[in-house]
Amino acid sequence: MRLRYLSGAVLAFLAFAVPLTARFAAAQEITIAAAADLQFAFQDVGTRFEKATGKKIRIIYGSSGNFFAQLQNGAPFDLFFSADIDYPKRLEASGLAESGSLYPYANGKIVLWARHESKLDLGRGLQILVDPSVRKIAIANPEHAPYGRAAVAALRHENLYDKVSAKLVLGENVSQAASFVVSGSADAGIVALSLAMSPSMKDRGKFVEISAADYPPIEQAAVILKSSPHQEAARQFLAFLKTPAMQDLLRSYGFSVPGPAAPGR
Repeated sequence: MRLRYLSGAVLAFLAFAVPLTARFAAAQEITIAAAADLQFAFQDVGTRFEKATGKKIRIIYGSSGNFFAQLQNGAPFDLFFSADIDYPKRLEASGLAESGSLYPYANGKIVLWARHESKLDLGRGLQILVDPSVRKIAIANPEHAPYGRAAVAALRHENLYDKVSAKLVLGENVSQAASFVVSGSADAGIVALSLAMSPSMKDRGKFVEISAADYPPIEQAAVILKSSPHQEAARQFLAFLKTPAMQDLLRSYGFSVPGPAAPGR
């Protein structure tokens, strides 16, 4: 009887401890709001961070402008990785981000992308977009997506915006704009280099880089939110991203990054 009683006690303890452990693990999860251009790069970064630290992260991707609006209204994120440095700066200035946590983690680039089967000569650059065979051009919505603003600036620089504006199809963010071209809903797109170099796009299409002189720098930055209950873990993630190995990973997706390359690179 005593043995059976002890077994019951152990089972009762386990029934209590397992969900408690699960709740503790969930409580330690870092929630990150990340610009859509980071979708593939951060899948790699996140996997490596979890393996190295044992901490769990949850990344939600979207347009930087929409995230900024949500964070101003108290959205429950620990970290914000923006494709426009202005948004994190404004959060820090308004007291919504931890003072001193601003980290300019990368500069982005834009490309003109089309599917492999497209007959468009991308060697002509943006000028090809006036071709009558190009009926729809995908870009991110410039009202709240930094890559959309860069696309518009590049078109204006080439004196093309007024000629092609009726062809523009706007994605909620740069990732959605890229999906329009990949799916065939648009004939060409101006998207992030980081997406064009991702596994899901690089084998399905062709692209040409748009000169960085044709649009304002896409300066990207991160901040830790003051409301975060996991600030130590958030700082740990930022420190992890600053390591040479992670800087090289970002470079492999086409980003310009501030840190040194890993030894041997």
